[in-house]
Amino acid sequence: MASGYGYSGGRGRCYPYWQEVIKCYQSVGEPSECRLQADDYLECLHHRKEIARAKLIQSEFIKHAAHLDREAQKGADIAQGGAVATVGLIDKSSSGGK
Repeated sequence: MASGYGYSGGRGRCYPYWQEVIKCYQSVGEPSECRLQADDYLECLHHRKEIARAKLIQSEFIKHAAHLDREAQKGADIAQGGAVATVGLIDKSSSGGK
């Protein structure tokens, strides 16, 4: 990738980030000072942070959908049994015939 050529022969998508890393390495004495530029370059190559964020969003979406399903089921149970019976004012087992 450091060559700067992409798959189609043009500039690679991450080449500008690579240039920033090289420029930083040339201007400072300590390579650890270029950690931010190197992290940006590696993120461009591998998309690890982006993938982790997408997985987190997907899991939260699934949890939220499951919560909505539970709430809908509670609403269906209330509608089926009647609101008064679910409050506990009327015992379902004794309401009926004698």
